[in-house]
Amino acid sequence: MKLSIELSAAQAERLRHEAERLGLSPEDLARAVVADVLATPAEDFQAAAERVIRKNQELYRRLA
Repeated sequence: MKLSIELSAAQAERLRHEAERLGLSPEDLARAVVADVLATPAEDFQAAAERVIRKNQELYRRLA
């Protein structure tokens, strides 16, 4: 999928600077950031998963 976004001048400069610092193209850095965000579970999901694990901790211990 090809995506086009608009950045402010300050954001574009920051992206260029960070990409250069990391030895990447701005496009590769943006792609990596998007991939990282998409790979990270949503905060709500993480909180719900932790609640379920705590709630069923004794059951999981017995089943182990």
